[in-house]
Amino acid sequence: MDKRVGITATVPVEIILAAGLRPVDLNNIFINAEDPKRLVAKAEEAGFARNVCTWIKGIYATVLEKGFWRVVAVTGGDCSNTIALGEVLGRRGVEIIHFEYPLDRSARALRNRMEALAGALGATWESVEKARGDVDRIRRKLKRLDEMTYREGRVSGFENHLFLVGSSDFDQDPVGFEARLDAFLDKARSRPSREPRIRLGFLGVPPIFSGFYEAVEAMDAQVVFNEVQRQFSMPDGGEALVETYLRYTYPYDMAGRIADIRTAVAERRLDGLIHYTQTFCYRQIYDILLREGVDTPILTLEGDQPGPLDNRTLLRIETFCEMLKSGKDMPL
Repeated sequence: MDKRVGITATVPVEIILAAGLRPVDLNNIFINAEDPKRLVAKAEEAGFARNVCTWIKGIYATVLEKGFWRVVAVTGGDCSNTIALGEVLGRRGVEIIHFEYPLDRSARALRNRMEALAGALGATWESVEKARGDVDRIRRKLKRLDEMTYREGRVSGFENHLFLVGSSDFDQDPVGFEARLDAFLDKARSRPSREPRIRLGFLGVPPIFSGFYEAVEAMDAQVVFNEVQRQFSMPDGGEALVETYLRYTYPYDMAGRIADIRTAVAERRLDGLIHYTQTFCYRQIYDILLREGVDTPILTLEGDQPGPLDNRTLLRIETFCEMLKSGKDMPL
């Protein structure tokens, strides 16, 4: 039996694990493919328009090419295109299980949706709570990794990104993920501390282009806050599973994200923020609220296709870092 369950975005992974199944974040499979652009082209050949989000097209092609027969589609609190994506995949023979985060952050509504997901996958609430204990142990270690990034300077922004983004599905294997995390933490503890000249926060979904973190570090800067990736690790915990996912800021209104970002600016001594937006994504509009709600200098970047960081974007990052180094404040 194929125990893989594809997920289009972060969901209560404890429920999938409690059902004895294997969560697979389809975004990670797509972007780490040998040739992600080929997957995008495959979706466009199937009829997806050029102006549809690249992540959606990549997920579509990944599901079919990798033979996923069951997918949890997050149709509330993430990309609205997922609703149509789920219908198209359903016509292709894929079992689609819908999951929604309630926009009003209702604990009762979220509990109902979690129970519906558990029922669809065959997990009891008791088994979910048991799985939560194992997952929480890993998340505490991820919190330590994050502290070693912004407090001690022993973990790079890219390393921080890799482990935190992997926590959406624990690289499909929580036991193996924890072992790799333990080994990494042991190694990182012996590193010398590094204090970059510029301390940056990265906001928004993980970038679709490669080479971003390496480029930043080459400019004597360091990302010490990966906003959304950190949220994948559920850093604020909770006494109950519902509380944990109510504290997860990304699916809800922008106010929660802004509060989290402002806390990070102060706690991590951030000099500037880089806000990544995906082409054709409605979340680009949130840049307005972000700039109104945060006083720290912000550079907004837009990405469309997978591939190396382009020269224009690289130049904008370099200019932003130089501005921060000089202490000037100018519009971007």
